Amino acid sequence: MNRRLGTLAAVGALTLGVTGAGTAAASAPSSAGSGHTTATAEIFATNNTATITDPADPRLKTRLVRFDHEVRNLIRTHGAKAGRSTLLDGVFWSSDLKQATYERSREFDVNHVSAAGLHHIADIIRKQYKQESVLTFRHLPRTSPETNAVDIEATGVTSRKLHDALLADPEARDELGGGSVTARDGRLILIAPLADLPLAKKFVGELGVDWNKAEVRYGAEEFVGG
Repeated sequence: MNRRLGTLAAVGALTLGVTGAGTAAASAPSSAGSGHTTATAEIFATNNTATITDPADPRLKTRLVRFDHEVRNLIRTHGAKAGRSTLLDGVFWSSDLKQATYERSREFDVNHVSAAGLHHIADIIRKQYKQESVLTFRHLPRTSPETNAVDIEATGVTSRKLHDALLADPEARDELGGGSVTARDGRLILIAPLADLPLAKKFVGELGVDWNKAEVRYGAEEFVGG
């Protein structure tokens, strides 16, 4: 991928109730049925190499079915277990173009994989699909010394809302870069370094989401090849 995918940044002195290993929410909602993965790790990737600035571009309608099958097979071939795959609509701010860009991508759940194995698989995806980098996220306990990021998810967000919120908040678009929304059910997915959680919380509020209903999981992010 050509930019930070599904990213909000994060840290801050927020008091979050622990709802499980590495999981937090202000009101501790159950994750059952929430869409939150229980996989060991996630890979965020696309086969797109173009910069798309028109939200009506027909390339944004692709379901990446072949890409889905190919990547899941690649995950299995390299010794890990492929879980579900989720189609995403990404909206990102280009500081070079000074405008929003768009991207169809997929999030792949990966199980039975080590940190080194996850890195290896992501690097193969990067090379095979000619990407600048591929984002990975390993779910870890909040207190793990390897934890450096969060996975923030919330329902009720559209790509249009994400676009409008980015354009309305210069700090968010410059520091956080953008985010992704699940194509099927409008669930925001933001992978963020642990350094900007206050900004992430503010931005989520600008999307019309009640922070108490958002879910936060801790882990380690890596931009493989980035």
